[in-house]
Amino acid sequence: MKAHDGMYIDGAWRPAVGTDTIEVVNPVDEQVIGRVPAGTAEDVDAAVRAARAAFPGWAATPPAERAARLAALRDILVARKDEIAETVTAELGSPLPFSQAVHAGVPIAVAGSYAELAATYAFEEKVGNSTVYQEPVGVVGAITPWNYPLHQIVAKVAPALAAGCTVVLKPAEDTPLTAQLFAEVAAEAGIPAGVFNLVTGLGPVAGQALAEHPDVDLVSFTGSTAVGKRIGATAGGAVKRVALELGGKSANVILPSADLAKAVGVGVANVMSNSGQTCSAWTRMLVHTAQYDEAVELAAAAAEKYGDRIGPVVNAKQQARVRSYIDKGVTEGARLVAGGPESPREQGYFVSPTVFADVTPEMTIAQEEIFGPVLSIIRYEDEADALRIANGTVYGLAGAVWAGGEAEAVAFARRLDTGQVDINGGRFNPLAPFGGYKQSGVGRELGSHGLSEYLQTKSLQF
Repeated sequence: MKAHDGMYIDGAWRPAVGTDTIEVVNPVDEQVIGRVPAGTAEDVDAAVRAARAAFPGWAATPPAERAARLAALRDILVARKDEIAETVTAELGSPLPFSQAVHAGVPIAVAGSYAELAATYAFEEKVGNSTVYQEPVGVVGAITPWNYPLHQIVAKVAPALAAGCTVVLKPAEDTPLTAQLFAEVAAEAGIPAGVFNLVTGLGPVAGQALAEHPDVDLVSFTGSTAVGKRIGATAGGAVKRVALELGGKSANVILPSADLAKAVGVGVANVMSNSGQTCSAWTRMLVHTAQYDEAVELAAAAAEKYGDRIGPVVNAKQQARVRSYIDKGVTEGARLVAGGPESPREQGYFVSPTVFADVTPEMTIAQEEIFGPVLSIIRYEDEADALRIANGTVYGLAGAVWAGGEAEAVAFARRLDTGQVDINGGRFNPLAPFGGYKQSGVGRELGSHGLSEYLQTKSLQF
């Protein structure tokens, strides 16, 4: 795979300050496919200085011109869609059809949505005797994860650029090649020098330096709740804005009136998608006690069909983590009905699609984010019990409700402490706000709500 040996700063690929590198490993065959620089605080400082210098000019650029640059970026993503998919497959291990449809396809839709929003958003409005302006926050430090490497970049960079902000991106160390490809796309789209900058590196070094930098006005982070708390504490000390999209332990609530077979089938597919490496995955399936045994049987059969259809998890550490949770589930008394801790292949970081029955709400596998293809099925007695269980974690990112009628499902969903709920298998909407309640984060991504994260408000009275 193509890998740049420098950082993308101020419109050019520049040598890193240090000589340390990060190996990029294909999780399917465990082979090194590239090396990128391990950025230092000095690299981050150079990128932030470039972004700060470019900010006044980009902020003053008319929204129509910013929209045109984003439209060009979207068009280039379309033209390079196959290359994007192949790159994500190589460094994340995602099956190529999934990479083409989701890892390449969704960012195209999101980029296009912000090209339209930049051209139509009301950056100015009259309120009584005041004129209210929405102005860019400034320099954005974007720190992105490995599970959806391009989508998470576009979901931060596109609205930031639409708002008139400049950006320094620190991508996950497991998937930096996708980020480098995006930097190429940004350059080809005519994004001016210094408006978008890329520093590869390790989280505790480059990521921390970016979050702590005094000239970064907003930190947008997607990742673990533990790291998000540290970033939030750092930002709070500097009175700096943050947007945090963190962990999840989402509930898939199947009410007795629902089409059980469909709800279970879609629920299993949701958990197995991207090898379970999705923060919003419905990893807790809640089923009424009268339908519980049938649901377990359906879920076990569905999971078995995914044995050769999902890719590996991202690295050896993640594989060991997921397998340790499976062991914990067995130890705490859950009943294994599909999969298990044994790796299904001798090579690669694979984990068997796993389903647990007889899971109780207090078990570790029902409370903690596993980030692998592991489903816990929990029984409930009535709706009040289902609601208690669904809301009974520290997270509140996403979820699903199934019922025979839409009104019944909506009535239950409105009582869930979570930021996004799919009703009877509702489709993904790139314009709908995405983000969490409780320890699942602060702020929203996507659509106009995502754009507003990068704006600040000024009013003039006449």
